[in-house]
Amino acid sequence: MQERERDVEGMKKKTPFLLDCGFKKLDLSERTHVMGILNVTPDSFYDGGQYFDSSRAVERVYQMVEEGADLIDIGGESTRPGADPLSTSEEMQRVLPVIEKLQGKISVPVSIDTRKSEVAEAALQAGAHLVNDISGLRFDPKMASTVARYRVPVVLMHIKGSPKDMQKKPEYKDLIGEIYDYLNQSIRKALDAGIPKENIVVDPGIGFGKKWEDNCTILKHLNKFQRLGCPLLIGVSRKSFIGWALGLPEEDRLIGTAAAVAISILRGANIVRVHDVKEMVQVARIADKIKNA
Repeated sequence: MQERERDVEGMKKKTPFLLDCGFKKLDLSERTHVMGILNVTPDSFYDGGQYFDSSRAVERVYQMVEEGADLIDIGGESTRPGADPLSTSEEMQRVLPVIEKLQGKISVPVSIDTRKSEVAEAALQAGAHLVNDISGLRFDPKMASTVARYRVPVVLMHIKGSPKDMQKKPEYKDLIGEIYDYLNQSIRKALDAGIPKENIVVDPGIGFGKKWEDNCTILKHLNKFQRLGCPLLIGVSRKSFIGWALGLPEEDRLIGTAAAVAISILRGANIVRVHDVKEMVQVARIADKIKNA
């Protein structure tokens, strides 16, 4: 009985993650934070084209903040499976006008979702507060030094291959172990560049070079990534593994997304990246209540 009590007591302990986004510090150990997705693209897998116009994009950001988003993640390059890479200039033309219009107008930090250091730097100069790099600092050798120079948080994600080819028969001998090692190496790369540990968030990369069943395995064992000592970000929103499980297209995956988000939180996610902010804020609040009961 005493052993069980010690185990339960240990589960209740929270790692003190405080993410400094400049004008605002986010206490990620207090509750799950919701990151709203804004794709300023014509071809993203779910909402491509809806917010390609900068005015509509800004209106959507205001709406997500009103719905309870804690962060906004703005991306100009689609990273859906099979997507072709976008030029740096075109990516900047898509995201910079939106970020500039938002500067000083919203109460939550803005993340720039990019794998290019030039785009990241321009976005940070325009008013972004953190960088979300799907490559974990691997695609652009200047990304780590750029993030370090601006002293901003960074999300390091795992990907196998590139968006163009990542879903062409991805294979792992040790799924969790290989993702863990990749993220651990990305953390080391960040630290070597001068990025402090408290500025690092990790993401195992649901859907990025994984078979459908791999994504379920990652969520089941998500708590193993807590040993990396960084906050965990999870992006499951309306992704294909939910469609695989339910036999449903993107527009009908809201309930499946809610289930995956709830499980992610119970397995240790600190940030959930979602399209449907209003609904997932409610899911996060309930999951938090159960997790902390």
